[in-house]
Amino acid sequence: MAMTRLPRAMLIDMDDTILSAYGRPEIAWNKIAAEFADELAPLSSQAVAAAVLSYARQFWSTAEPAWRMKLTEARRLTVKGGFAALAADGHRALPDDLAHRIADRFTIYREEEMFVFPGAHEAIDALKALGIKLALVTNGAADMQRAKVERFALGHRFDHIQIEGEHGFGKPEERAYQHAMDALGVTAPETWMVGDNLEWEVEAPQRLGIYAIWIDVHGNGLPAGSMVKPDRIIRSLTELVPGLSSAQRA
Repeated sequence: MAMTRLPRAMLIDMDDTILSAYGRPEIAWNKIAAEFADELAPLSSQAVAAAVLSYARQFWSTAEPAWRMKLTEARRLTVKGGFAALAADGHRALPDDLAHRIADRFTIYREEEMFVFPGAHEAIDALKALGIKLALVTNGAADMQRAKVERFALGHRFDHIQIEGEHGFGKPEERAYQHAMDALGVTAPETWMVGDNLEWEVEAPQRLGIYAIWIDVHGNGLPAGSMVKPDRIIRSLTELVPGLSSAQRA
């Protein structure tokens, strides 16, 4: 249920909350695999994309946080893992060089296709204009995430920028949220967290008493059997704006 009063502060995720960055990987892997169809034959590009995506999901479900700092290497590893799974099923072995080229092309494609969700800049600016303290809290490598902050004009929009690779810790560690709140001079009951990851932006902050808003950009709804219950679900940051001017600060 939506709160009728605004918080003193918001912690906002970046990737797939403000920016379209990593959502719907099945579309991206199918597109990239199709570019290498001739080299993958007689395997179909769709079969390769499915194998890589399956391995990638398995890998990231248990990956250590350090892999977020080595995204290029992680993607090469997952493509090789998908190739190995296909070979284990009796298909021809595909070379590591091809795996590396596909993984690196995927990385370039993701950068090329990245964009700010419609209305995101305007929503952030409106919240800031209302006097709400804002922190950008994002996981990932310092150089990659800082480049996004600059490329998409986010730096001046936030009172605090917190990048995992720059600070040495990230979500869902408790200190990631606490550090951001300390930087803004607020407490958990005065704070909202907004993001697309149910563990990082909902479950973990809720344990600290933060009001957690899950952004479901594509409208897929909560995964079946999800035990995580967001305090509110939105599809766009713009949904936080209507009526804000008449609301009373918490």
